[in-house]
Amino acid sequence: MARARFHELRVAAVDPLTDDSAAITFAVPEPLRAAYDFAAGQALTLRRTIDGEEHRRSYSICAPAGAAPRVGVREIPGGLFSTWLVREVAVGDVVEVQTPTGALRADPAHPARHLCLAAGSGITPMLSIAATVLADPDARVTLVYANRRASTVMFAEELADLKDRYAARLDVVHVLSREPREVELLSGRLDADRLRRLLRALVPVEALDHVWLCGPFGLVTDARAVLAELGVGADRVHVELFHVDEPPPEVVREEAGPAADGETSEVTIVLDGRTTTAPQRRGQSILDGAAATRSDLPFACKGGVCGTCRAHVAAGEVDLRRNYALDDDELARGYVLTCQGYPVGDAVTVDFDA
Repeated sequence: MARARFHELRVAAVDPLTDDSAAITFAVPEPLRAAYDFAAGQALTLRRTIDGEEHRRSYSICAPAGAAPRVGVREIPGGLFSTWLVREVAVGDVVEVQTPTGALRADPAHPARHLCLAAGSGITPMLSIAATVLADPDARVTLVYANRRASTVMFAEELADLKDRYAARLDVVHVLSREPREVELLSGRLDADRLRRLLRALVPVEALDHVWLCGPFGLVTDARAVLAELGVGADRVHVELFHVDEPPPEVVREEAGPAADGETSEVTIVLDGRTTTAPQRRGQSILDGAAATRSDLPFACKGGVCGTCRAHVAAGEVDLRRNYALDDDELARGYVLTCQGYPVGDAVTVDFDA
C-alpha cells in the first residue's frame, strides 16, 4: 500500500451546512486522481503552518466513492482548523491535503443490510457510506442520526435528497436531544436505553450485515454494548470516533508514572524502507521523540483516535497509554499508536511499513 502523501489542492466549493459547519470540496488535478481515490468511510488529513508550527487535523470524507473528495467540518470554539475552514477558507484557496487514509471502509461490491449510527459531525463518513452502498440495488440502509436540535443537523438537505432517491431502501431516523418530537422515542438523549428500544422497534437487528458507528466516546461505547446484547457480532461492527481540536478526555487505562530523569531508549524507526535509530527519553511518546530525526512520520490527531500513526512493534516493548483506533486483533498482533506509545526498556523498534 502506498504511503499517504501531502499535495496542494485547490478548494473547489465551500457549502454552508448549519450556522457552525460547512462542507469543503477539493479539486484534484488529473495526475493525482488515482492517489485521491477513496473508499467510503476514509478521511483526509489537512496540514497548515501557524507561526512556524505545523498543525494537522483529520476529517472524514462525506462524498460517495468516485466523487471529488469533500469533507464536512463543524466549528469548535477556538479551533485552529475548524474555525479557519468554516469561516475563512474560500473557493480557489490552496490547502495541503494528504491522500486518503483510514481503516473504516465500506465495500459496495456485495449487497448487504447496513445500520449507520451517527451523532453530530459523525454523520460525515456515514453519508459517504450510505450513498456509496445504496448504488447497489440490493443494498438497504437504516441511518440513525442524533443531534441536539433540527437546526444543528449537518447535511439535512442531502440526507433528504438521498431518502427521496432511495425511498424503498433507505430509512433515516432523526433523534433530537433538546427539541421535542411527536414520537417520544425520538426525543431525548441517545443513551443505551433509548438506543436499545429504538433498535428493537425500528431495525431488523438479526438481519444486519454491517453496523457503522461514528460519534463521541460515550455513544460508541453504549452502542457497542447494546449491539452485543442484541446478538450483533463484533466482527460486523465498524467504529470511528470523531475527534476535534483537542484529544478526548477519556483514557483507556491508567497511565504509568513518568520515566525517571535521564532514562532513554534506543528507538529504531522503519518507514518507507529507511531505518533510523536514535536515543529517546522514555517519558516522551515515540512519535514526538522520533520527530527530531524523522520529519516524514505519519500522524494527524495525536490523541489516539485517527490511527494514522499506527506501527508494528518489531522488537522491544511499548507502553500504549491511550487507544481509540486499534481493535483487539491489531493489538494482539503487536500494533501500537506511536502518538500514545512510550518506549520501555533499552531498545525498541517500530515498523510503519508492516
